[in-house]
Amino acid sequence: MAPLDRPLATPSSAAPTTHENHASMSQVEAAGTPEAGGPPQRQPLDVATDTLRFLAVDMVERANSGHPGAPMGQAAMAALLWTKYLRFAPADPQWPNRDRFVLSCGHASALIYGLLHLAGYDLSLDEIRNFRQYGSLTPGHPEHGLTPGVEVTTGPLGQGISAAVGMAIAEQLLAARFNRPGHVLFNHRTWVLASDGDLMEGVASEACSMAGHLGLGKLNVLYDANRITIDGPTDLSFSEDVLGRYRAYGWHTLSVEDGNDIEALDAAFEAALAETGRPSLIQVRTHIGYGSPNKQDSASSHGAPLGADEVVATKEALGWPLEPEFLVPEAARAAFAPAADFGSEAAAEWQRLLESYRREYPEAAAELDRRLAVGLPEGWRDALPRFEPDAGPIATRSASGVTLNALKDLVPELAGGSADLTGSNNTLLEGEGDYAAGAPTRHFRFGVREHAMAAAMNGLALSGLFRPYGGTFLCFLDYLKPSLRLAALMELRAIYVFTHDSVFLGEDGPTHQPIEHLAHLRAVPGLVVVRPADANETAAAWALALETPGPCALVLTRQKLPVLEATADGALEGVSRGAYVVSDCAGEPDLILIATGSEVAPALDAASELTAEGHAVRVVSMPSWEAFAAQPQEVRDQVLPPGVRRRLAVEAAATLGWERWTGSDGDVLGLDRFGASAPYGDLVENLGINAAAIADRARQLLAG
Repeated sequence: MAPLDRPLATPSSAAPTTHENHASMSQVEAAGTPEAGGPPQRQPLDVATDTLRFLAVDMVERANSGHPGAPMGQAAMAALLWTKYLRFAPADPQWPNRDRFVLSCGHASALIYGLLHLAGYDLSLDEIRNFRQYGSLTPGHPEHGLTPGVEVTTGPLGQGISAAVGMAIAEQLLAARFNRPGHVLFNHRTWVLASDGDLMEGVASEACSMAGHLGLGKLNVLYDANRITIDGPTDLSFSEDVLGRYRAYGWHTLSVEDGNDIEALDAAFEAALAETGRPSLIQVRTHIGYGSPNKQDSASSHGAPLGADEVVATKEALGWPLEPEFLVPEAARAAFAPAADFGSEAAAEWQRLLESYRREYPEAAAELDRRLAVGLPEGWRDALPRFEPDAGPIATRSASGVTLNALKDLVPELAGGSADLTGSNNTLLEGEGDYAAGAPTRHFRFGVREHAMAAAMNGLALSGLFRPYGGTFLCFLDYLKPSLRLAALMELRAIYVFTHDSVFLGEDGPTHQPIEHLAHLRAVPGLVVVRPADANETAAAWALALETPGPCALVLTRQKLPVLEATADGALEGVSRGAYVVSDCAGEPDLILIATGSEVAPALDAASELTAEGHAVRVVSMPSWEAFAAQPQEVRDQVLPPGVRRRLAVEAAATLGWERWTGSDGDVLGLDRFGASAPYGDLVENLGINAAAIADRARQLLAG
C-alpha cells in the first residue's frame, strides 16, 4: 500500500482561517530567524512539528505533571506519519478500514492529544488545557473509548505494541473473510510508536516473536530510541542489539540516525511499506526533551515539567513565540488538513464500496453488517448443546470444547486458541486449520505466550468484529493479568478459557493448583467470572460470555463432573442470572448451601444427608457473582431470602470475598492454603472439600 496520494504538508482550502490562539505564519517565521536562535525558514511540516512539541510542553507545565520529553523528541516522525502516511477520518473515527495508530509509550500522551487536535478530531483546545484533570478527555495515559481517535488504552509499557499484533492479525482475517475481486474492504496498516521501555517489557518480546512468525507485513513499528528511562541512560540496564533481536524474530529492520531528518524518515517509511511479508521495525534515534538547553537527553525531562525558566529557554532555542500558551498556528492545522480531507473521502468511498458489495455479495455483506452492529446471528442459542445426566460425567473443560465447536459456524467472529495447551483447554476449532504466515485462519497456536495471547486478543477485540478467546490454566492467570485488566478497562468482548480450576487437577501439585485466582478475577471491575457446575452450565456460560458487553472468564475443571438433574432445563436462565436454586425444601429453608463449579455436586449430596436428619436445606449454584449482583434486588432475594441468615458457601479456593453472600452469620468452606501433589481422590479426602465435610460444617452452623 503506497503512501497517501496527496501533497505533503501543504495548506488546504479546508483549513480553518481563524481559531482560538491563532497565530499567523509570519509571526512564527519571525520568531524563527537566525537572530532569534531558530531555523531561518519554517515549512508547514516544521511548524506542525514544533506545535506538537510545545503543546506537549504547555500541557505538562499547566498540569504540573506529565512527560514532556518523549513528545518533544518524537514530534517530527509523528508529524510526518500523520500528514503523509496514516489514513484516518476525523469525522468517522470508527471507519473500519482506517489505519491504526498505537502510541505504545502511553506516558507520551501529550503527543497523541496534539496529533488528534491538529488532525481535526473532536478534541478541543480546552480539553488540551485540561490535560490530566478530572473529567477531561486528556487523561495522563490514553484511554480507548474516552478520547476520540485513541485506538487502544496504553500506559503499561509493552501493552500497546502487543495489542497492535492483534490488530494486524484482525486485518488479515477480515481481508481473507470479506475481500472479493473489485471489492477490497479491508486493506489497512497498523502503525506503532514504541519506546525503549516498551521493547524491554517481556510481553513485547512474546508478541513480536509471534508477529514475525506469522509474517504480519502490515505492522510497522517506529522505535523511539532516545536511550533514556526514568532511572537515567538505558545502558544502566539495557545493552542488547535491538535490531539484531528483531531480525531474529523475522522482522524487517531499518534505522534512522536523526529523528528530525524528514528525508531519512520518509525513505524508511517507504521501505516499510514496500515490505509485505514481514513486520517492520524502524529504529529512530531521537533526543528526549529535544530543544531544551538544559534538559535534552536527560532523565529530568522524562516525567516532570520542564519548569517555567526552561520552557522560556526552550521556546527561544527553537524560535517559538513565548506567548500565548497552547499556540496553534494556522500552518500547523494546514499541514494536517490534506490528510484529514483524504481520509474523509476514503471513508466515504469505502461506504460506497460497501453498498456495491451488499448488492454483489449479499450473504457476506449480511454477516459483515451484523458484525459491525455487534450483534449475534439469529438462532445461535439453538446450537447450544444439551447434556443428559445419564450420559455420564464430563469435565467442564470438555463440555466447553463441545460448545465452542457447536457455535463456531454460526458465530464466525469467534477466533482464538490456546497458549500451548490446546488439548488441555479444549480450544481447538475443528476443521479450521492453524493460522500461519500467508494463511490466516480463526485458530491460533499462541505458543507458551500467555501474556502475548491476551494482549493480541485485545487487538482483535478492538476491531469490534471479533469475539476472541484464549485458553490456559487458571494458575497462569498470573502471566496475562495486565492485558486482561486493560480488556476490562476498555470493556472489550474477550473470552478467557481458564481450565484446571482448582487443587483437584491433581498430581501437578501446588505450582499448578490455583487458590487465590478466583478472588483475583472477581476483584477486576467489569470482568464477568463464570465457574459452571456441570456440562449444561458450561454451555450456558458460553451463552453468557457471548452476550456480555465486556470481558468474561470461564473457569473450568480438569476432572469429570456429573451432569446434574437440575441443570438440564434450568442452566441457561440460571447462569444468565448468576445464581439459582438447584435443590430446595418445602417452605423456608433453615440453611442455604451456596456453591460453585465442582463443589455444587457434593453440596447436593450434603443437603440430602442433612435433609434426612430433618433440616430444611436449599442448595444454590452461583456460577457468577457478577451476573448475580447485576440482578434486581427482588430476584436476588428470591434466591437468597434475607431472612435466612445461616448460609454456607463452598468453593475449593480462597475464601476471601464470600462474606458478601454469606453475611456475618454465615460461613465459608474453602482453601486458604496451597494444595499438594496427589491423585484427585486423595486431595478430596485430605483437604476436606467433600460432602461429609460440608455436612459437618453445616451442622456447626445450624447449632450456632
